[in-house]
Amino acid sequence: MAPRSSLPTSSKKRKGDAVEDELYASIQQFEEQLVAAASSSKSSLNPLADLLDIAVNATDAQALSKAVYALYRVFVVIITNGLLLNVAGNDEARAVRAWIQVKLNAYTRLLTGGLLATYSKDQHPHAPANHLSILERLTTFPTEISEVNKWWVEELGVRPPKPKSAGQDDDEDDTKDINIDDADEENEDDWRKFFDEQETDENPKAEQKNPLGRLHKLTLHQSLHSLSSHKAVFTRAWLNLLPMLSHGPAEYTKSLMTRALNIMHRGVMPHLTRAVMVMDWVASCVDYGPYFVTSTDSLTNSPTGGTVGLLALNALFILIKEYNLDYPSFYTRLYAFLDRDVLHLKHRARFFRMTELFLSSTLLPVTLLASFIKRLARLSLNAPPAAIVMIVPFTYNIVKKHPSLMAMIHRVDDTFEAANDPFQTNEKNPTLTNAIESSLWELYSQKHHYHSAVSTLVRIFEEAFTKPNYSLEDFLDHTYGTMYESEGKRRIKKEPATGMEVTPFAYFPGPAQNLDEAGGDKVNGLWVFS
Repeated sequence: MAPRSSLPTSSKKRKGDAVEDELYASIQQFEEQLVAAASSSKSSLNPLADLLDIAVNATDAQALSKAVYALYRVFVVIITNGLLLNVAGNDEARAVRAWIQVKLNAYTRLLTGGLLATYSKDQHPHAPANHLSILERLTTFPTEISEVNKWWVEELGVRPPKPKSAGQDDDEDDTKDINIDDADEENEDDWRKFFDEQETDENPKAEQKNPLGRLHKLTLHQSLHSLSSHKAVFTRAWLNLLPMLSHGPAEYTKSLMTRALNIMHRGVMPHLTRAVMVMDWVASCVDYGPYFVTSTDSLTNSPTGGTVGLLALNALFILIKEYNLDYPSFYTRLYAFLDRDVLHLKHRARFFRMTELFLSSTLLPVTLLASFIKRLARLSLNAPPAAIVMIVPFTYNIVKKHPSLMAMIHRVDDTFEAANDPFQTNEKNPTLTNAIESSLWELYSQKHHYHSAVSTLVRIFEEAFTKPNYSLEDFLDHTYGTMYESEGKRRIKKEPATGMEVTPFAYFPGPAQNLDEAGGDKVNGLWVFS
């Protein structure tokens, strides 16, 4: 006996389709009756209650949509014909008007009920992604008040009147600007001033940056014409969003944080009222980057930061360089990111750009720089050719800029052996690794690399350091694909051998001596391996 199907039978399906068709026809019929009744003001509006009941009790999405739009068109006709206007009339007209108002309120509750969510405002699962998607689209931001010149509502483009300040009457307010200094004296104990940009002699326009007065006293119209108000709203939007990005499933939050960090340094921090207000969140992305990885680097015996941490380093460096943020463990955290995974990540090229910038200062201690180039040299032993091609010019530029590191490539101590390398791979502090006492023997071994581009490039360390620094951008985009393409386009200077004479059993003399005299080796008799 065949198993019973869980799908409805054809008769039940036809019956269900008939019921739906009948319901759709009823909705259309009620709408036509109500439109005619509202237009003539003589027929009854009682079908309005029936149509509203269909919308409230509908279980099918299509039926609900048809009923809602039908009610919308009916109420448009009712309102257009003035049936809800509070005009003089008899008791019957007032009763009809009150009844229609009750039905309109019920329709409004139906629409708003469809917009309600069961999630709380603080735990809505889609709020962070939606919030971030909106802020990502803000590719430009006004930097001068003259750039605030486009309005969705044209009437708001009219300049608002200037607010009155203490000691000024109405006549003086029409001819003089407000006294910003007096306003500041009145509010000298206001904590909000802590977040305002300080006036300096280098910026003579600072006094007139916000002629409308204190931000928290501005009306909505005045705020729209204040550049400081725009920056304050932009800052609040990001400060409310960033904590939300750190809550939720790991993969989900990692994706959102990566998107935010991609634009943090160029599209967010320059437009905040004070960029240092995001320092806690950025530092947490660097310090707690191991939360987002699933592996542990054996070289450091500790989890590494992953993609989120790499991107956060860029924003953190901007805060240190341009906003005087104090972060003493910056280079310790940067050193922790040098693991095997960093040479295989999607953001590998960006990481090397940032690292070259971070190590460009001539005031950095030699012991710290030695740890970085030694660590990269050690990683090159297991790195793909495209990564080694980046490591070699990166190391060359650092050694050329800091001649004290020359000892690492010219060490001729007979007692030094790779097995007794003084470099401490498990040390997390880059100033205590003893790398300066070691050598770059790992790069020397790359002379015998199977890929000619690597073996040729690494020989630069055997020559005098008279060549200019390499442009690292020329080596960051190399992949297996680009290397294969360049090899395919290379012109052959010397034709390779097309054939060679191979004597039988030349490569397998051992087995050939122990063969059965009668049968012999049939394989080597028919084939020659080369």
